[in-house]
Amino acid sequence: MYSRGRFLFGIGVGSLREEAKVLGVDFDHRWTQAKDSVLAMKELWTQDQSEYHGRYYGFPPLYCYPKPATHPYPPIILGGNSPNVFKRIVAWGDGWIVNVTLERVAEARAEIERLCQRTGRDPSSVEISVMGVPPDPEAIESYRDAGADRMILGLESALDDQDLPEMERLAERFL
Repeated sequence: MYSRGRFLFGIGVGSLREEAKVLGVDFDHRWTQAKDSVLAMKELWTQDQSEYHGRYYGFPPLYCYPKPATHPYPPIILGGNSPNVFKRIVAWGDGWIVNVTLERVAEARAEIERLCQRTGRDPSSVEISVMGVPPDPEAIESYRDAGADRMILGLESALDDQDLPEMERLAERFL
């Protein structure tokens, strides 16, 4: 509601067993647990009266409001480079977010299209977001040509007092 529908729900599962243990994550099945979380949230977001009974999460019939501004729910963008990431995205996600090369973006787009065709899903419904793209028009166009839908520009500065002015310069240049 506060973002008026501009929210993208990025999901990653981490790679540190110790961190997962502290947070109550079943490390060996963390993607299964993440999927269960997402399916529970989709139920809450899309149904007037929601009920869910999964492997990790469950709840009896209940009402959950307010609903997301984006219908039917915010885009669910999965991170990672595991061998099954594209199968997961096509099955229960809406996109992929990662920091990769142009070649990997092109390979990913082809694999997503292949999996979508196999499952009957529209390939254009799956977005690819690439982080760390240089703030250069040619680089942006190259990533777009390779199949990326969203480019998240990398900042040259790592100093807090310089980040906001740099973001303002990028906004003036590209928006």
